[in-house]
Amino acid sequence: MSTMLGIAESINIMGKRSGAAMKDRTPGPIQEMAKEESAAGAAFIDLNIGPARKDGTELMPWVVETVQDVTDVPLCLDTTNIEAMAAGFKAVKNKEGAIMNSIMARPERMEKLVPVAAENGCNVVALLWGPDGLPRDSNERAALAVDLMMALTEAGVPNEKMFFDPIASPITLGADQTLAGLEFMSMLQDIAPGANSTIGLSNVSNGVAEHLRKYLDRTYLIMLMKHGMTSAIVNSYDDELMAICKGERQNYVDLVHGMMDGNDPDPSSLSDVELEHYKTYKCLSGQTIFSESWLEL
Repeated sequence: MSTMLGIAESINIMGKRSGAAMKDRTPGPIQEMAKEESAAGAAFIDLNIGPARKDGTELMPWVVETVQDVTDVPLCLDTTNIEAMAAGFKAVKNKEGAIMNSIMARPERMEKLVPVAAENGCNVVALLWGPDGLPRDSNERAALAVDLMMALTEAGVPNEKMFFDPIASPITLGADQTLAGLEFMSMLQDIAPGANSTIGLSNVSNGVAEHLRKYLDRTYLIMLMKHGMTSAIVNSYDDELMAICKGERQNYVDLVHGMMDGNDPDPSSLSDVELEHYKTYKCLSGQTIFSESWLEL
């Protein structure tokens, strides 16, 4: 049975409910969402305050305490503000179970954040975003992964605490980057044996009409499972996506994994949902050109 840890993404400074609540320091909506995400089966709850330049060092601990008051689900702290990250971890009760999201493969981020991760004994998202931005292919991803692994290992962070993120690119830009991320995943255990992995899943459907995004996210999740991805940052309000995470849709997983092995089924033999995965896989793997009418073709 294929399963994956879902890191719930919705408590976010950009979100309608959570963003306003963060700005006004209103705990109610954030606590409701934390309970909903826990009930949906999230393995971690991501708390994303963005860059929070003005008040990050005060906002991050406030959000941490607000959520910890209503759930024991481990937290994933998400901010580009280094000081806010450190302040947030001071408030985390279960530091060893928590995730720092993220350390980029950029010297200035590594120098400041690796010691914070080592001191807290937490898990770390090792984001394969380098000095030149997005890596071009799987080999550039591998080189950045080695840099991050060496810095973390030197600080005493074990491989099992590292969650490598190959970065999901919007399918609207073509399938090359999507495939490069999958190819990197097949190299990861050679680079860092025992390491974990994660990805911002909904980035793959960024820029696509809202009602169509879920189909891309679900099939992409299944494709990543084939390459041993251990977790993903997901929309926990998509029941079907969470069912895939929990191993409750093995028939769809088997279908897509079979196609990845070169065994294409006869489309006329497929159910409606199987056909959605079939057509979506063809797009995500670059076998058909992506357009917003891909499900109708």
